[in-house]
Amino acid sequence: MFSYPTPFTPPTTEDDRLSWLRLIRSRRVGIATFWRLMAEHGSAAAALDALPDIARSAGLSGYDACPEGVALAEMKAARQVGARALFRGAPGYPRLLADIADPPPLLWCLGDPAHLLRPMIALVGARNASSLGTRMARKLAEGLGAAGFTIVSGLARGVDTAAHKAALGTGTVAVTAGGVDIVYPSENADLARDLARGGAILSEQPIGLEPQARHFPLRNRIISGLAHAVVVVEAAPRSGSLITAQSALDQGREVFAVPGHPFDGRAAGCNRLIRDGATLARGAEDVLDALDLVPDAPADAPGGAHGDAPADAHGATRNTTRAPEPAPAFPAAPGRTGTAAGAAGGTPTARPAAGKAADAPRDMGALHREILARLGPAPLAEDQLIRDLALAPAAILPELLELEIDGRILRQPGGLVSLAG
Repeated sequence: MFSYPTPFTPPTTEDDRLSWLRLIRSRRVGIATFWRLMAEHGSAAAALDALPDIARSAGLSGYDACPEGVALAEMKAARQVGARALFRGAPGYPRLLADIADPPPLLWCLGDPAHLLRPMIALVGARNASSLGTRMARKLAEGLGAAGFTIVSGLARGVDTAAHKAALGTGTVAVTAGGVDIVYPSENADLARDLARGGAILSEQPIGLEPQARHFPLRNRIISGLAHAVVVVEAAPRSGSLITAQSALDQGREVFAVPGHPFDGRAAGCNRLIRDGATLARGAEDVLDALDLVPDAPADAPGGAHGDAPADAHGATRNTTRAPEPAPAFPAAPGRTGTAAGAAGGTPTARPAAGKAADAPRDMGALHREILARLGPAPLAEDQLIRDLALAPAAILPELLELEIDGRILRQPGGLVSLAG
């Protein structure tokens, strides 16, 4: 007699949803085990009933599944923070993510889940990103957002933060390694509040869970699984961004990398990705050209729908008009430094007003470290560095001089500055 896996059906009742949550929170039940139990027993409730016998057969005595009260407490905590559960197979669960190997059975979502229904592109990169790296992340996020994509990232320092902030007006989703109500790093608390209001925060972890090292690779597979493509902007040879890129390749996603200076360790991972076959990305247009798709415009949007243009299964059409290519993120040649656009290809940004935080005193040792962290071998316009540091020029220029005298930075023609070789 032959046995066949039970067809998958999503939870449809409150009891079903509670059983799913209990099963995935049960001790020693990981994602792969959850789906195997579902296939073998047909429902989460039946799998929960079978778990003690399965544990005894494996040599575990006194095994109990996750108590109902624990799952109910998690659901209550989710309501208190305003999060909702998205179950695989049910409305609202991201379609691309549902198709990866071992997808999360459920996601907690804080914010607007409508962002998950649009095609997404992930932007990831170094936490200790250079000024050039954060500028590139902003330009990519702005260009891809203007083309209709939701930007996905991990709410980390550096590239992630820059990408989320640049995409708040067009749509962005953060995937966290801990609970959706836990902000890590804590300095991104304001950004997390903005995301909860104008974007979305996702996690497969329980409400209130503090992230641990083992949670980040699991988080990274969700970032890549949500997206049509992953773009890496600065990454060390051993970094979480490269784990995300590898997950993307395993999931059949496109991988793009922004090239960097060979002497800058933060570019080593990206340069290696390009060497190994990733598509080089100089801006949003490179990504759009290689993917050859943009999201469908809403029927009531200016210009209407895309008529008979071919669409894929995830709300995108191919060979349609794209947004203009964003300005290049790297300076093409030394030039005037009166504006960011003239000196470094960036968007002009107002300097901090007198009497604001720009004039607040900073520890000079910390300021030196911050300046050095934002510089690399590739030259950067002094004006851009001043804007990135959000300090008055009078507070920074003497420190640049001191660093130059100390031999730690190089001043170059055209108002450019870089790390000393």
